[in-house]
Amino acid sequence: MPIKIPSDLPAFDVLTDEGVMVMADDQAARQDIRPLRIGLLNLMPKKIQTENQFARLIGATPLQIELSLIRMTEHQTKNTAAEHMAEFYHPFQEVKDQKFDGLIITGAPIEHLDFTDVTYWDEISEVFDWTQTNVHSTFGVCWGGMAMINHFHDVRKHMLDAKAFGCFRHRNLDESSPFLRGFSDDCVIPVSRWTEMKQAEIDAASGLRTLLGSDDVGPCLVEDPDHRALYIFNHFEYDSDTLKQEYDRDVANGTPINVPINYYPDDDPSQTPQNRWRSHAHLLYGNWINEIYQTTPFDMSKIGH
Repeated sequence: MPIKIPSDLPAFDVLTDEGVMVMADDQAARQDIRPLRIGLLNLMPKKIQTENQFARLIGATPLQIELSLIRMTEHQTKNTAAEHMAEFYHPFQEVKDQKFDGLIITGAPIEHLDFTDVTYWDEISEVFDWTQTNVHSTFGVCWGGMAMINHFHDVRKHMLDAKAFGCFRHRNLDESSPFLRGFSDDCVIPVSRWTEMKQAEIDAASGLRTLLGSDDVGPCLVEDPDHRALYIFNHFEYDSDTLKQEYDRDVANGTPINVPINYYPDDDPSQTPQNRWRSHAHLLYGNWINEIYQTTPFDMSKIGH
């Protein structure tokens, strides 16, 4: 089954060209099934790029997905056209009475700020609490995952001396987890962050289980069953050239940055980057969607009860 998104959303043509099955509203209405309703709370500055990345992953399953784009109510983005935001995005305050089978909360380029110094911290804290009554399963990504684990468990983020930047090998720490079904013993994941979560502090919190971790860059994927949530601190959703874009941007701006580790062949930025995480990215998000499908109530009014 395809992912259901508006036919004039840029991701529609991008995914169609890639061979991902997409469906417009009129086609979906003819199928006598209930699609899974997945929200994307997009905090990234490059909204369209992020839409494409996550729509690509959740649209590759055999289930019909209805993707809803959500933004913070008062925060205004400077990097995406106002017309795009007005046409495709709903402020959180307009959707908080609705129910969702799943919600993805993206990262945000605000790692240097304390959580409480973020301008929309009060509202996103409201979002975290709202997931417990209106969302069946939540996936917090990078800063979104760090903020959510801090909100529910007071696990702190710590500044790094140097940016963790590149493709790092991670170990499968729980082969029995349904979210890691089909995973190898280890896998490569793109990392791009100035902060980290400490495994000892995660271990000290009640009910958390680390599923993927790295000897080099620490814990990566954490399950929080009590809050029906997953937190991932790295970027399976990245395109093949996303780290290159970040590296080239910093070089052009004169920002000190190391060549992303284990990303270019021979660590040579003149070479074409290699994507070695795509298959595991599809596995993880496909497993998440499958778990939602297997456990979410058919009657959406019962979500959160």
